[in-house]
Amino acid sequence: MGETKVVKFGGSSLADARQFQKVADIVLSDDSRRFVVASAPGKRYVDDIKVTDMLYECYEKAAEGESFEAEFQAIKDRYNTIIEELGIEDFTLDDEFEMIQGAFSHMAGRDYAASRGEYLNSKILAKYLGFDFIDAAKYIFFDDAGLFDWEKTEKKLAPKLAKTQKAVIPGFYGSVPNGTIKTFSRGGSDITGSIVARACSAKIYENWTDVSGFLICDPRIVNNPAPIKTITYAELRELAYMGATVLHEDAIFPVRAAGIPVNIKNTNCPQDRGTMIVSETAEPCEHIITGIAGKKGMSVINIEKDKMNSEVGFGRNVLRALEKSNVSFEHMPSGVDTMSVVIQTENLTGKETTILDEIRSRVHPDQLYIESDLALIAVVGRGMKSARGTAAILFTALADARVNIKMIDQGSSELNIIIGVTDEDFEVAMRAIYNAFIKVKK
Repeated sequence: MGETKVVKFGGSSLADARQFQKVADIVLSDDSRRFVVASAPGKRYVDDIKVTDMLYECYEKAAEGESFEAEFQAIKDRYNTIIEELGIEDFTLDDEFEMIQGAFSHMAGRDYAASRGEYLNSKILAKYLGFDFIDAAKYIFFDDAGLFDWEKTEKKLAPKLAKTQKAVIPGFYGSVPNGTIKTFSRGGSDITGSIVARACSAKIYENWTDVSGFLICDPRIVNNPAPIKTITYAELRELAYMGATVLHEDAIFPVRAAGIPVNIKNTNCPQDRGTMIVSETAEPCEHIITGIAGKKGMSVINIEKDKMNSEVGFGRNVLRALEKSNVSFEHMPSGVDTMSVVIQTENLTGKETTILDEIRSRVHPDQLYIESDLALIAVVGRGMKSARGTAAILFTALADARVNIKMIDQGSSELNIIIGVTDEDFEVAMRAIYNAFIKVKK
């Protein structure tokens, strides 16, 4: 059947009839775009409400036994307006609306309620494109514990796709063994697209959104940052973990396992190259670094003790103290007589005294204290391995910006350098790093 592309469109790409027309132009311009994964309608303008949020609100009223007719009518109006403006004749969602309204009255569950946004939008898009409709609930599965079940999914989905010429599949949801609808927790439609791409051994997975790929830095901090042309899965994971948001890291695992590249594209500017996400690349890095990302709201437990390095089990005992309070850590840089444990402040709040007392009783430190209001910044790039002086450029830039570095941590892969600064220095530090590595290269 030739090469296959799986294309996923986000909520902003399918917010109204005008956006549907753009999506249709993109899909129908390339015959290899055989499988389309659709999100629920997103915001049409700044103060608009996403249909998923409308569904949640509607269901909450139903669950409380209150009348939800007005809220449900607003949802129907959104979809009926799209159908009318697209000029789709002899097509109606009336039967689906009636079924959903009845299910709400009988407490079908929040996941069911939320999933109907994708379900209804995909029905419209399939009709508009002239494609088949494949209900994700019948082909994407979770186990009894609520975990995605790839083996069962592949067993049913792969042969279905193999005998289907072209189809639209709703994103965001699947079903558990008893048939109940279950949604993915985050980045749901992105994950569905990735699963479909793997199941049909796609040549590429195109993820269409409202931005032209990843940017090197957060545009809310750095004005008009340069785009990232090519990024590896490993680099993406590092940046996503530190707060970069275009594609949730969970969404890459199905295609990463199969070595399928992902292209982040802009529905509103389809001519833009976007960002390619690949397993490995021989393409030379345009800059030493690939991206910069960071997050505020961190705390550090600082531990000092003479001859800590020769005390067997010291680190294990510190981590057991955290485990006892059900607290996970982010990083743990250490020296000969010092150890720092970086934790999200919100996870530590209310447990400080208990954890410190537990650490004291286990390892008897000379000094033990907590520093709060810390921000972490990750400088990520495959080009850092072969470039000399990367750390020197970084630290000089921060020194010139009068930013005090509170912590330094570098993994053995040499893929990233993580630094800690105060929350108040966060934006200044991000801009200084960007200017040092990117702006002067233009």
